Amino acid sequence: MFSKDLMNQLASQRIVAVLVVDKVASAVPLAQALLAGGVSTMELTLRTPVAIDALRAIRAEVPEMVAGMGTVLTPEQVDQIVAAGAAFGVAPGTNPRVIRAAQASGLPFAPGIATPSDIEAALELGCRLLKLFPAEPSGGLNYLNSIAAPFAHLGVRYIPLGGVQPDNMSTYLSNPHVAAVGGSWLAPRDLIDGQNWTEITRRAREARQIVETLSPKGA
Repeated sequence: MFSKDLMNQLASQRIVAVLVVDKVASAVPLAQALLAGGVSTMELTLRTPVAIDALRAIRAEVPEMVAGMGTVLTPEQVDQIVAAGAAFGVAPGTNPRVIRAAQASGLPFAPGIATPSDIEAALELGCRLLKLFPAEPSGGLNYLNSIAAPFAHLGVRYIPLGGVQPDNMSTYLSNPHVAAVGGSWLAPRDLIDGQNWTEITRRAREARQIVETLSPKGA
């Protein structure tokens, strides 16, 4: 469901900034701060009333940012984010109705998984890029290695989110099952609300430097 170009973007970036935005006015400077630090892929979560308007603002004013939407829980939300120009969609779980709506709309979509049954359900619907959520509370890389093993020959890749931090990011990215990681620490809500764009840029630059210490395949 992800195009070759979009997968290449993920392969190059290897990190997706995961964000909760409470004010539309914060959206553009937030995207610019991340870009200044070298992070050009972001997931705006549908956890606030302004999330879709924030996406529209970023798409209009910071077109170089690859901006998708997360916490997509209903088919109606799929329609809304497609209309707003989302580059991709992400969900915390594996909901067949939402995945089918994304497929019908041509929206690249990564459902969330936490068990082998979740992986099988996602594969049945044609998904090959999956979000492991919550990653660290579920057991981290040891757990991912265990549940991913039966499906590895199918080319399934994962984006772990939840508990990934600078101190374990390179370990995650060095794992062959991992396509990229989700980074909620890059721009937590308090830094966004406080308009601390300098700190957000610093965190993005730190993450970018970690990525650049790895080989292109993360080995």
